[in-house]
Amino acid sequence: MIELRAPAKLTWYLEVRGAREDGYHLLASEMLSLALADRLEIDESSDYLRVVGPASVPAGDDNLVRRALALVGRRAGVTLDKRIPTGGGLGGGSSDAAAILRWAGGVSAERAVTLGGDVPFCQVGGRALVEGIGERVTPLPFQERAVTLLLADFGVSTAAVYAAYDEMCAGGERPAGRNHLEEPARRVEARLARLLDWARGEFGEVHLAGSGSTTFVEGHLFSEATGDVTSPVGTVKWCQTVATPAA
Repeated sequence: MIELRAPAKLTWYLEVRGAREDGYHLLASEMLSLALADRLEIDESSDYLRVVGPASVPAGDDNLVRRALALVGRRAGVTLDKRIPTGGGLGGGSSDAAAILRWAGGVSAERAVTLGGDVPFCQVGGRALVEGIGERVTPLPFQERAVTLLLADFGVSTAAVYAAYDEMCAGGERPAGRNHLEEPARRVEARLARLLDWARGEFGEVHLAGSGSTTFVEGHLFSEATGDVTSPVGTVKWCQTVATPAA
């Protein structure tokens, strides 16, 4: 058996710099790998995908592990222990796919991005400037950073957030700030807007990770590694973790 680690991805800041004719948006963002990670166990003599853990996801053909195996023309038995919450913008599926690509020897960023915009970064890991639609990854020097993640129990549709961004631009508004997708995401998901407003009143400077629904605070807020807190949108789990260098 071979064991692989698939770190969560945190989008530290995000700028939308335009759009291509095919509708894909051009971005510039800083991304970090986190100690929070999924784990994959590879059986090279078999052919299956088994998903276990508290954040279980379907194991069908759309699973990014299966798609990554197909991309590199490999077969393997994979037990995927999901620890990264799903649907919160932390790149769990992308990192799982990237772990498979690394196991298979790696692929170009242009091939990796066909699986998703976060996959090229996740294949490299560490800290990087990510541009284009995700295919341009420039490694940056590692910096020690501690974060507290606030994990909502709902997701936010990335496609809907980008559609809201386009509607704002068409109407003469140009989203700005540390994360250009925050205001569109707030318009798409009212619970996210309430959560952000409440969290900023409680914890100070709170940031949206990518298109959401995860939000984060720089530094550790609590004495425990994990826990939950009551918010206006229900119970919100939190997780304290740190940035990690590229493997």
